[in-house]
Amino acid sequence: MIVAETKRLKIFKFSITDAPFFLELVNSPNWIKYIGDRNTKTIKDAEERITKGHLKNYKEFGFGFYKLLLKEENNKSIGTCGLIKREELDDVDIGFAFLPEYEGKGYGFEASVEIMKLAKNQFNLKRLAAITTPENKNSIKLLEKLGFNFEKRIKPFEDGEELLLFAKNL
Repeated sequence: MIVAETKRLKIFKFSITDAPFFLELVNSPNWIKYIGDRNTKTIKDAEERITKGHLKNYKEFGFGFYKLLLKEENNKSIGTCGLIKREELDDVDIGFAFLPEYEGKGYGFEASVEIMKLAKNQFNLKRLAAITTPENKNSIKLLEKLGFNFEKRIKPFEDGEELLLFAKNL
């Protein structure tokens, strides 16, 4: 189901049929490096993650992570952008990730601007958070371009990894 559209992208809800794309995305080098290996190694694993993550979030919160389709390449799936409510954070978190060949082309900014509009106008959120590793310079640069401000260093998850928390009032 289409959620929104930008000049170059269509933003869709994930479905089980997106498992092959999701599997490729979560095993791409920068996903592994900056987000982490979530042990999603088969189509069945990907289907399970979509069901227990994306589909559950759509039902529970009305939002989640969305699949980004590139119009100029026959609506090819190129990445994800969306919102997630994590127990470990006070605010809803915005996030994004792309297949390697689509990184650094402005799609993250384009999709995030549209997702922030949805957050404010459709989901009535007043503030968004974003977390990233200190080494992920491209994500930090994008968050700053989107108007997010660095707030503090946090260790929100069991792995104890220190992350940077950014936030923005909508």
